[in-house]
Amino acid sequence: MYLTPQFKSEDREHALALMRGHPFASLISPDDAGLPYVTHLPLHVQDEGLGLVLLGHVAKPNPHWRYLQARAQAVVTFLGPHAYMSPQVYPDLVRVPTWNYLAVHATVQATLVEDAAAKDALLKKLIGDHEPAYAAQWRGLGEDYAHRMLAGIVAFELRVTTLQCKLKLNQHRPEAHAAMKAVYAAGSENERALAAWMDRLDLHGN
Repeated sequence: MYLTPQFKSEDREHALALMRGHPFASLISPDDAGLPYVTHLPLHVQDEGLGLVLLGHVAKPNPHWRYLQARAQAVVTFLGPHAYMSPQVYPDLVRVPTWNYLAVHATVQATLVEDAAAKDALLKKLIGDHEPAYAAQWRGLGEDYAHRMLAGIVAFELRVTTLQCKLKLNQHRPEAHAAMKAVYAAGSENERALAAWMDRLDLHGN
């Protein structure tokens, strides 16, 4: 992605916070015609210390897994909170509107997970992210049902090879930070989340 120095974060914890806080990602691969093929899906972020692995699955009729099998390299994007920014927050009028946002892009190498037990373990990690209490219900559905469900998906591990994190909060315009933060703090859910990130990055307009 277009990444200017003032918005680039090298802090791995920032990227992890965004990926885990906004796990509904876009997986992008070239299809057989060479065009980008996009699947929107939740991913589990597994921190292995020296590297990151993203775990997910698609329905078997979705051809995306075949594209991953044929061309293992892909891109995953995570979009965090985002919101319009009015030029009214500046002390002068010679300004234009913009859009602030937080995003992570990861280049990955894909490996299909075909073993039923490994697929079941992967699903339990996703369940643990979103509804841990459902794990008991999943176990209670019976082996035959579970095997049929597992046969209907293709799971994969996406090992992150490069990671980009963009935190666009107008860091290069400190004269607007105090007013911008006040507007965001009183605004929508996305705006309040951006205000919280301004606190996290200490962008107070000081």
